[in-house]
Amino acid sequence: MTRKILLYLTTLLTLALASCNRQATEESLTQYVDPLIGSGGHGHVFVGASVPFGMVQLGPTSINQTWDWCSGYHESEATVIGFSHTHLSGTGIGDLFDVTVMPVTGDVTYARGTIEEPESGLWSMADRTQETAEAGYYAVPLTRYGIHAEMTATPRVGMHRYTFPEAEDAAIVIDIENGGYWDRATETHIRAEGDTRIVGYRHSRGWAARQRVYFVAEFSKPFTQLTLHGKDSMYGRAHFTTTEGEELLMKVALSAVSIDGARQAMQSELPGWDFDATCQAARQRWEKELARIRIETTSEEQKRIFYTSLYHTMMAPALFSDVDGSYRGADDSVHHSTVPHYTNFSLWDTYRAKQPLMTIIQPERAGQFVASMLDICDQQGDLPVWHLWGNETNCMVGDPAIPVVADAIVKGIKGFDPQQAFEAIKRTAANPERGKQYRHTYGYIPCNLMNEAVAFDMEYALADGAAANAAKALGREEDYRHFTRMSHSYRTYFDKETGFIRGVDDKGAFRTPFNPYYATHRADEYCEGNAWQYTWLVPHDMEHYATMFGSKEACIARLDSLFLAPSMLEGAPSPDISGLIGQFAHGNEPSHHILYLYTILGQPHKTAERVREVMKTQYRDAKDGLSGNEDMGQMSAWYILSTLGFYEVEPASGRYWLGSPTIDRAEIAVEGGIFTIEVIGNSESCPYIKSMKLNGQPYTLPYILHEDIARGGVLTIEMSNTY
Repeated sequence: MTRKILLYLTTLLTLALASCNRQATEESLTQYVDPLIGSGGHGHVFVGASVPFGMVQLGPTSINQTWDWCSGYHESEATVIGFSHTHLSGTGIGDLFDVTVMPVTGDVTYARGTIEEPESGLWSMADRTQETAEAGYYAVPLTRYGIHAEMTATPRVGMHRYTFPEAEDAAIVIDIENGGYWDRATETHIRAEGDTRIVGYRHSRGWAARQRVYFVAEFSKPFTQLTLHGKDSMYGRAHFTTTEGEELLMKVALSAVSIDGARQAMQSELPGWDFDATCQAARQRWEKELARIRIETTSEEQKRIFYTSLYHTMMAPALFSDVDGSYRGADDSVHHSTVPHYTNFSLWDTYRAKQPLMTIIQPERAGQFVASMLDICDQQGDLPVWHLWGNETNCMVGDPAIPVVADAIVKGIKGFDPQQAFEAIKRTAANPERGKQYRHTYGYIPCNLMNEAVAFDMEYALADGAAANAAKALGREEDYRHFTRMSHSYRTYFDKETGFIRGVDDKGAFRTPFNPYYATHRADEYCEGNAWQYTWLVPHDMEHYATMFGSKEACIARLDSLFLAPSMLEGAPSPDISGLIGQFAHGNEPSHHILYLYTILGQPHKTAERVREVMKTQYRDAKDGLSGNEDMGQMSAWYILSTLGFYEVEPASGRYWLGSPTIDRAEIAVEGGIFTIEVIGNSESCPYIKSMKLNGQPYTLPYILHEDIARGGVLTIEMSNTY
């Protein structure tokens, strides 16, 4: 043990030499990315090495995998059972953690182990004081073994560099069990091919009911033998003899199709062994994507929050097709695509801001995302709800793919057939499942016939509103009238007496008793919310909705009360209801559009005030810097769009309502060139928009059109301390 500690201390002294060649310049944007923002609190972000939208997300996985460890990492606890090649970022449910690799010395127990028994498994404590987390690179010392671990990635391949102590019993263990909390391995295989390559696969059942991962692992020097251990031989130990300070490299390629698919990925993306060059290439991939928005601000903290947010929006969707275009479809058959195919669509979260952001800064990928959704629709019968590693989980309420597909149609995003896309919308909306059968019978979902009835119906209504916009854009008048009518189903739930959206039974009576502060997770009419929040989930019909309160003034007064109500929750609420300002819950998605309703209702100064309050109080340059789950980029996308000064409130409307820009200048790479936002007089004391010019001409609309942004140009905004 003494020898290991001494070697471990020596390793710490050489960390700077061991890290990836950074070559950061003053203009580098990756220098502002801190992957640890959101790794505390309830942020649930992935920490590790990846490239934008990559299949491989390589990083540490903890013994603890409960709710706050959904990503495999939480800042409060530093155990590591190994470095897994797949992770989720910001979700409220866990899964993946596939093909976990752990470098070790000496005898170990081939199991997850427990924190109470320090040598009960493969696990080690990680020295977080010597941890490095950057865009495309991660490193940490493992104190149990005196090993310094580093990793980087290409889209489909993870690359490891382990600095070992002198040891005759050194090893790298490939763990394809790594289940127990979120999923269970159902079929596994590990075998050696020669003395430098190990191949295998892991099939499992968890949140993704039918997950298949195939891998090829290669080592920079021969192993002396491969021994299999543990339950059903799900651990493969590659044995080595190492000298003090010896670097042992490893590459692991993935495929959801076959071992040959993983082999092709290795040959195509990472045939060599230059770790530093691979790390630098990953960094350059991040630089390229982050440079799609360049902001100017005097606040270094704001830059770190902004570019870390932009980084977090590119963790998903994840590449799912092999280098030859093969991918495993939603029907578990192998298909082929001429463009990249993606998975991990957290659509209930991301239809609100993340996917609209992609239509601005990633229009080509946005088209590919929709093309992937249309393929999924062909294979499973309707558009995805929450697609994980090629599996439909049906997690969350509504038809959240419809707003995304409709938005792309309205904005003219390329890469798919818009008529085919609209037929997929119609097919999905007509599917008599997940409560839609009640809408077709009653015109709404009765709260006594289905849990989360109000949430389901209102999300369906919102999707119908988006579908109506797409139908109008395509000149399909009959479909436009149908979806417009269906989008009004929410009106059944509005109670004029209380001014709240409430559950209604199959007889047309409001559910009683009624308490707007009450929320019970998955067991009442709402989903991760209560009546206070769901009363405002009507972004697609606000002009009419305001009249239902009696007048626009009465509607605004009710909206004001949302922020003045006590921040209390009753019942057994979901932990997702967080980030409370009154009953406004910014830590969860149903509230994200609400601040911008003031602009729609004619009081943009209140939007400006509240948006700035949220940006200041609920986004911080800290490990607990997010007020709720990151949710695959949605929390961050809200911040990015709000920083720029606008937000798409109505799905598939093609317009972004104005808020309060907080930067001095932004240059956004768009399809038509550069869209520049110049902000004159920006400061904390000047949150209000005084006047605007678009391409030199006075601009008085309270929103900016997508087409104006996409073609490029200059939006000049003058700020004021009065409104």
